Amino acid sequence: MRSDYILETVRMIEEECLDIRTITMGISLLDCCDSDIDVSCEKIYRKITTVAKDLVKTAHDISMEYGIPIINQRISVTPISLLVSVSGGDPVKYAKVLDKAAKEVGVNFIGGYSALVQKGMTEGDIALIRSIPEALACTDIVCSSVNVGSTKAGINMDAVQLMGKVVRECAELTKDNNCFGASKLVVFCNAVEDNPFMAGAFHGITEPDVVIHVGVSGPGVVREAVKEAGPDRKMDEIAEVIKKTAFKITRMGQLVGTIAAERLGVPFGIVDLSLAPTPAVGDSVARILEEIGLETCGGPGTTACLAMLNDAVKKGGVMASSSVGGLSGAFIPVSEDAGMIEAAEKGALSIEKLEAMTAVCSVGLDMIIIPGDTTAETISALIADEAAIGMINNKTTACRLIPAIGKGEGDTLNFGGLLGYGSVKPDVMVNRGGRIPSPIHSLKN
Repeated sequence: MRSDYILETVRMIEEECLDIRTITMGISLLDCCDSDIDVSCEKIYRKITTVAKDLVKTAHDISMEYGIPIINQRISVTPISLLVSVSGGDPVKYAKVLDKAAKEVGVNFIGGYSALVQKGMTEGDIALIRSIPEALACTDIVCSSVNVGSTKAGINMDAVQLMGKVVRECAELTKDNNCFGASKLVVFCNAVEDNPFMAGAFHGITEPDVVIHVGVSGPGVVREAVKEAGPDRKMDEIAEVIKKTAFKITRMGQLVGTIAAERLGVPFGIVDLSLAPTPAVGDSVARILEEIGLETCGGPGTTACLAMLNDAVKKGGVMASSSVGGLSGAFIPVSEDAGMIEAAEKGALSIEKLEAMTAVCSVGLDMIIIPGDTTAETISALIADEAAIGMINNKTTACRLIPAIGKGEGDTLNFGGLLGYGSVKPDVMVNRGGRIPSPIHSLKN
């Protein structure tokens, strides 16, 4: 029986794109606060290069020993706006030192150039948010996120208004590099503190000083399991197949996370079981939905199939580990999913349909290329819509929108690697500011 499990895992890895998408080390920078920003930056560099010095080597060693692909090693840090509130000065200095330290230890990305402003903004928050376009343009692997709403606090419309401008600026400052800056910025509602996936990862203030989180992904494995089940199985039987498959995937993530934490001498945090796709053939959430029975992703039945998929994945994960967390579920980043790219190119997938889909899956309007002449007000309105879905449904939602500055209809932005590519497809409310009040079901005391 044990040999059967081993052979099954080998097949999943070799033929079905199963991998550990990321080992992410969360690092608290609260002890790096200082009234002098240059001193604070020195502390940050010293801490990151000390505690994360063996992260990449450890991931490589585990991958070689167990034959499990570990695609990325990443770092998430305390929201930098907290440090800006103490030190003042130019926040971009923090972005540059994060970039330098992350490159020194060899990780793929570092997240946490972030602010949590769901109920209001401090001077430090405002300074950091306004600096995001420059920070992402002058660094290579720094990622940023801003949380503008929550079920408990409502939606900060002043922050939403500001973020529409920031998203456009990020794209404008990197227009000669496929507007890449905007792909490294996520606008959240109900952001979680233990998310290992970029670009939205940050290290929450309730987390340990240092912690290891693991993100596992296996859309190809789930698709193959559904395919093997055949077209005659009922929907509840298909849900059971997905649940059992998610269980197996999560166990692998639990194993890798436990070993990595032990070798690095830090606590193990969570396994994030997210069906995070790539542009690789077969590694697609859209293809799972089509295997379940859709004619094409985006057509009638898409939201229902996605809801079932997302729920079954979570149920399988929590059976396998008591440490499931992060954003666990099914991701639908358009430019990163070959099936989503095809559906968008055929016109079957619109922003309106994606909005409906985000009500039942993980995250939100993710990696969507929008026309370069889209106004900041329109971007803010899209952010507000997505935040409202998260606020009312008590779930995490987000926007990662990329205005294709200088590109026309049919032109392509190619981000490379896991971020994929996509084509360009063809306001009073936002300007009111203030705050959309929290919903009545937030009153649970």
